Amino acid sequence: MSDEEEAPGIESRIPAPDLSCPKCNNLLPNGLGVITCVMCKSQVKVEHEGTRRKWREEKISCPECSKVLVCGVGKRPANLQCASCQVHFVLNPNRPKIEVSCPGCNRKLRMNKRPGEREISCPACETEFKVSF
Repeated sequence: MSDEEEAPGIESRIPAPDLSCPKCNNLLPNGLGVITCVMCKSQVKVEHEGTRRKWREEKISCPECSKVLVCGVGKRPANLQCASCQVHFVLNPNRPKIEVSCPGCNRKLRMNKRPGEREISCPACETEFKVSF
């Protein structure tokens, strides 16, 4: 594979735990290791052996040949290679989703859950509102 070709990627089904920053109490970015709070820029070391174990034991399907593989790696993203077809691919971190209700029309909007404040414009009624995590 040349440097210009990008390895296919799939998303892990196992999220890291949701945690709050001990300094400002806002949601930390999802992940393990040293995490930087988006709001106050504090660095927090996050470890969770239960999640690392689940990541190592996670069963995934090869994006090329669909063979079921055991990841075997306790970090995300993880660069993997299928033992059957030899394709290289990336197992990306799980991106947790959340539903919020539009205050104008009560429509449920699904979005990626990430720290900080976001301005939303409802696609149904065009009401603009803010959400923060």
